[in-house]
Amino acid sequence: MRQKEIVIVPYPFSDSDESKVRPALIVSNDKYNQSSLDFIMAPLTSVLKNDAYSIFISQDNLASGELMLASRIKANKLFSIKKSRIITKLGVLSDDKFAEVKKIIETLF
Repeated sequence: MRQKEIVIVPYPFSDSDESKVRPALIVSNDKYNQSSLDFIMAPLTSVLKNDAYSIFISQDNLASGELMLASRIKANKLFSIKKSRIITKLGVLSDDKFAEVKKIIETLF
């Protein structure tokens, strides 16, 4: 797995130990990904409410693969997850759209 890939993961609820299967974007760089047991991820949501820290994506924004629904990448909800928890790969985000994601993440720091 590499940076910019959209995958399906068990995403934890914030108020419990339970989780739900959701898509997420791998945001950690490939050097980190090769040396770590975890990925740093940004969750996707199909709730299209505009917010300053989310980025709209659709099928047109994928370099490859298939996005089931138009979604928003929630750049302010980063989390790490063990590589072994990845269920499947959906696709790869385009370079242009990933640059937008990085820009939003940078504004958080």
